[in-house]
Amino acid sequence: MITATDLELRAGSRILLSDASLRVQAGDRIGLVGRNGAGKTTTLRVLAGEGEPYGGDLRRTGELGYLPQDPREGDLSVTAKDRVLSARGLDELLREMEKAQTAMAEHADDSVRDNAVRKYGRLEERFSALGGYAAESEAARICSNLGLADRVLAQPLRTLSGGQRRRVELARILFAASEAGAGGGSGTILLLDEPTNHLDADSITWLRGFLKGHSGGLVVISHDVELLGDVVNKVWFLDAMRGEVDIYNMGWKRYLDARAADEKRRRRERANAEKKAGVLMEQANKMRAKATKAVAAQNMIKRAEKLVSGLDDVRQSDKVAKIRFPEPAPCGKTPLLAEGLSKSYGSLEIFSGVDLAIDKGSRVVILGLNGAGKTTLLRLLGAMETPDSGEVIAGHGLRLGYYAQEHETLDHSASVWANIRHAAPDTGEQQLRSLLGTFLFTGEQLDQPAGTLSGGEKTRLALAGLVSSAANVLLLDEPTNNLDPASREQVLDALRRYSGAVVLVTHDPGAVEALEPERVILLPDGSEDHWSAEYLELVQLA
Repeated sequence: MITATDLELRAGSRILLSDASLRVQAGDRIGLVGRNGAGKTTTLRVLAGEGEPYGGDLRRTGELGYLPQDPREGDLSVTAKDRVLSARGLDELLREMEKAQTAMAEHADDSVRDNAVRKYGRLEERFSALGGYAAESEAARICSNLGLADRVLAQPLRTLSGGQRRRVELARILFAASEAGAGGGSGTILLLDEPTNHLDADSITWLRGFLKGHSGGLVVISHDVELLGDVVNKVWFLDAMRGEVDIYNMGWKRYLDARAADEKRRRRERANAEKKAGVLMEQANKMRAKATKAVAAQNMIKRAEKLVSGLDDVRQSDKVAKIRFPEPAPCGKTPLLAEGLSKSYGSLEIFSGVDLAIDKGSRVVILGLNGAGKTTLLRLLGAMETPDSGEVIAGHGLRLGYYAQEHETLDHSASVWANIRHAAPDTGEQQLRSLLGTFLFTGEQLDQPAGTLSGGEKTRLALAGLVSSAANVLLLDEPTNNLDPASREQVLDALRRYSGAVVLVTHDPGAVEALEPERVILLPDGSEDHWSAEYLELVQLA
C-alpha cells in the first residue's frame, strides 16, 4: 500500500502539487492523467521512492514494481534473460546450480563431490521455493508476449535497442508481480510510466489483459486511451493550473463523461453569475453618483463580487506547443545517400547490404519487426553510430535533424537553455527565448536540467532543437511517443506542412498518414517498395 498525506511536489519554484492526499491499495487500477508537464512523471517517481517530495508524509508497504519512461539498467553485460529472472533472484541461483553440477561431474574425490551434491541440493530447494522451472517458464511466456524472442533473451543488454531494453525491464517487473510467483507476488503495486511505448499491437493487447487481471495496486501513466478504457477503475487528474489533483472513483469512460458534465456545469454557473453580477454593477454605477445612495451602491458591488468569487474555477484550456518544423536549407537533388550498410553486434547480424537514397523533399518510412534494426539504421544515417561496412554519403548542402526516441540528443545534465543554445549556436538569444516560449518553456524552467523533465517535456525540447536547425533532412524515431493528444496533433500537423525530406520510424499509424510517404524500406532485408495503404496495417505490428 502507498499512502501520501499533504503531499507537495515542486519543479524549481513551480508548484506541481499541493496538499494532496493519495492512496494506492490492492484492487486499485489508477490512471494518472494531465497535460505534458503537469507533474505525472514526477508524482510517479516520488510514489516509487525514486524522488523526494517537497513536503508531506509518504508511506509504502509491500512490494513495488516501477517502470520509468527511461529505464537506466546497471550491468549491460548481463543477458536479457538473466535480467528478467533477477526479479526473483533466479538468475544467480541458476548460475550457482550450474557450477555445482560441474563440480559434481568433474571431481573424483568423494568428499569434494559429496559437498557439491549437498550444495546443489540446497540450491535446488531454494530454487523450488521461488517457483523453480515453472517460474522460468512463466518468465519466458511474459517475454514472448512482449515481443522478446528467444534469440533476444540470449543477448547481452548492451546489444539491444532502447525499445528492446525497455521491454526487458517491463517483463522483469511483470514477472516479479505475476501470480505464478511464490509468496504472493500478485500483491505487488505496479507504477508504470507509458508502458505501451515500443510495444506492437499484439503485445499491447496482451498487456491490457495482464493489467486488468492484476490483483495488486496499479498506477499507470499512458496516452493509450484504449488501455485506460480497458484497465483503470479510478482516475487521478493533475490540474497543472491549480497544482491540485482531482480524484474520480470511477472507470475511464465514466470519468470522461463526469469531467465533461462538471466543466459544463461550471461554465453555466459562471455565465449566469457573471450576468447577474453585470446587472448589479451597472445599477451600482448609476447609484454611486448620488451621495444618498453611495452606501447602497457599495453593497451592490460587494454582492456582485461575492457572486463571482464563490464559484468553482473553470478549468483553463491547456496550453499546447506550437510546433512547426524548419524551412529547409537549400540542398542538392540527393542530400543523403547510403550504400551497402551493414551492422552486427557480436555474432548477431542486424542487417546487411542496405542501400538508400534520400532525395530532396522525399518521404520515407522504415518498417520492420521489433529488433529488425530500424533505430540502428537511423543512427547510422545520423552518424550516431558507425556501420560495420558500407558508407553514408552527405550530398550537397545536407543539414540533418535527428530526433532520437530515447532523447540521446539531449544533454541530460545541462539546462533547457544550454541544450537549445547547443542546438542553435548561431541563433540570437531573443529568438531562442521566443522559440522556447512556443514550446512552453519559460522563466525558471529554462534553468532546469533536461534530465529532470518529463518524457513529454523532453520530447518538446528535442523538437524545439529540430525547429531551430534549418534541417533539410529529418530523421524521426517515434516522434509522437510520450505526447498528450493535443501535442501529438501539433507534431502530425508539422509533418504535413514540412517541405524537406523525412525518414520516419514509428508505431503510430496517424504519423504515417500525416507524412504521406512515397517509399517504404523493409528491414532486416533492406528491400525498398513504393508506399501503399496495405503497409499501414504493418505499422502497429512493426
